Amino acid sequence: MEFFKLYINGQFDAGAARFPSLNPATNTPWAEVAEARSAEVNRAVEAAHQAFHSERWRNMTASARGKLLLRLADLLEQHAPELARLETLDTGKIIRETQAQIAYVAEYYRYYAGIADKMSGSVLAIDKADMETWVRREPIGVVAAIIPWNSQLFLSAVKIGPAIAAGCTLVVKASESAPAPMLAFAQLIDQAGFPPGVCNIITGFAEQCGSVLTAHPLVDHIAFTGGADTARHIVRSSADNLASTSLELGGKSPFMVFEDADLDSAANAQVAAIFSASGQSCVAGSRLLVAESIKSAFLAKLTEKARSIVIGAPQQPETQFGPLCTLQQKTRIHAIVSRSLTQGVELVTGHHEVDLPGFYYPPTIIDCSRNPQADCVTQELFGPVLSVLSFKDEADALRLANATAYGLAAGIFTRNLTRAHRVTRRLRAGVVWLNTYRAVSPLAPFGGYGQSGFGREGGFDAALEYTTSKTVWLRTSDDPIDDPFIMR
Repeated sequence: MEFFKLYINGQFDAGAARFPSLNPATNTPWAEVAEARSAEVNRAVEAAHQAFHSERWRNMTASARGKLLLRLADLLEQHAPELARLETLDTGKIIRETQAQIAYVAEYYRYYAGIADKMSGSVLAIDKADMETWVRREPIGVVAAIIPWNSQLFLSAVKIGPAIAAGCTLVVKASESAPAPMLAFAQLIDQAGFPPGVCNIITGFAEQCGSVLTAHPLVDHIAFTGGADTARHIVRSSADNLASTSLELGGKSPFMVFEDADLDSAANAQVAAIFSASGQSCVAGSRLLVAESIKSAFLAKLTEKARSIVIGAPQQPETQFGPLCTLQQKTRIHAIVSRSLTQGVELVTGHHEVDLPGFYYPPTIIDCSRNPQADCVTQELFGPVLSVLSFKDEADALRLANATAYGLAAGIFTRNLTRAHRVTRRLRAGVVWLNTYRAVSPLAPFGGYGQSGFGREGGFDAALEYTTSKTVWLRTSDDPIDDPFIMR
């Protein structure tokens, strides 16, 4: 089996122990992974801390940091096919998506390479005649970047890119579920010429790795993508080191279809929103809100599409739908759907065993119009389960859309431009897609409200998350200070 090592202080490390990684399409081990425990975590954080304060890194110009990111982008583009192979093997995501997504991730590193020498401070028009006052933007320090298994090369790029552009150093913790692609990516960090300790990549389990990392006294900022329960543990851990945090969490995103929508386009987008990546996406459009007058027609169209999805081995180019990443996730989804079906909702399609080895759960649609409080409506399942609700009018649609503790994303399908603007303004969501869904770009900020976290990734402002401000006062007068006991 392939063996993937940790990357600490510019060296590949066999770790404290090894653990197997399963191929979710076959439920068999395919690789071994080095495990980081407290000793390895400490070495990684100390390496990042020493690198951050080293003359080599502190004296490296912003333009030079940008060139590092450009080299990394080129290497990522060159090695995208191999990384896609690893991601498909380790996560079960279909090869069509991993190949396209990883190739596009290079654009994020190019974007932040261009930003590196464009983050500037400001001169204040201060209200004191004998003072020059300016604000510097400086790197915040050592960043603990905690990455989930799904879309991990993308979700690490939106942390590594802006952090390096800002001048920070990092310890990246890959998920213990399917970490192989991130550990393989460490080879590109090495080849790109990053100074030792600037970007360390580890993986391990919660108690001996994740908790040690987030509570470490040398960590200055924690950037986390994952579930709300884990985020709460992280926030509690950060009380020990008072690290700042940015949290990109889950969602229960509404997908709104009004009576004037292009139903074919909306149906295709809804398939993308909930069944692509087998529903394992934080922005999954898992709540379909459809106008009562078109509900039957739209649901029939959508059901036909769901039943025609090609389920199969993720390495095959014709496959459209692969397994879930872990058995635990499959078991959890099956239990929530089974419980929901006792709560007055109606199964439209799915929720059956798939005759394939591995952790497959089929595309599933549930009509929840009779109980909008069923568990499948209110809980994030992180899988291919769509809950359907109907609405009477625009106000009813907004009420249903905002009836959630989450606020990550939303989709709106309508030909009415004024309605699109009205609804967008009133939606509590950090990302709104109009007549499309699941589009991303390095130029566009991404993040949510409420239980979906805080802070933004992507766009120029994301780089500022990794900086802190320093205000500098220069007295321009040579006259003695009049009264030292009065604040100027």
